[in-house]
Amino acid sequence: MSEPDLLPILLVPDARLRAKARPVGPADADTVRALAPRMLESMYKAPGIGLAAPQVGELLRMFVVDLQKEEKPDPMVLVNPEIVAVSQEMSVREEGCLSLPGQYADVERPARVKIRYLDLTGARQEVEAEGLLATCLQHEYDHLDGRLFVDHLSPLKRNMILRRLAKDLKAKARA
Repeated sequence: MSEPDLLPILLVPDARLRAKARPVGPADADTVRALAPRMLESMYKAPGIGLAAPQVGELLRMFVVDLQKEEKPDPMVLVNPEIVAVSQEMSVREEGCLSLPGQYADVERPARVKIRYLDLTGARQEVEAEGLLATCLQHEYDHLDGRLFVDHLSPLKRNMILRRLAKDLKAKARA
């Protein structure tokens, strides 16, 4: 049995991972405040560095990230994030996803990104990021629009990863 405050992370091919999340409204405030710590705990336990609400079955525009700088928790909760700027310069970084366990591929994305969002108090914030944080923010943002990192790959690479995942999950179910 899972720990009571951990959320089950949806796996591909769950259709909810392909749905577009709706903006968080004032009526969602209590839900979001309760969801954020549970999402962080589930992400840490997985372990991962980012988790979007659709990955735990909540179709709300929010995600959490924590790169754990200097091995210390440094969580960010981004509610209703908007990408307001991206660099022309691109970078390639290996990505994985908690919804596609054990699968990794090199993904090309803008090297720098600026995101505007609300924090848990409802205050407007902005973050400019490069490197791993820029990749992580864009990866989680994609989840809010029903996109997965494999959607940035060639159809051949995407199909190879999805077939390998299906085989791994079948083997795990039999074990």
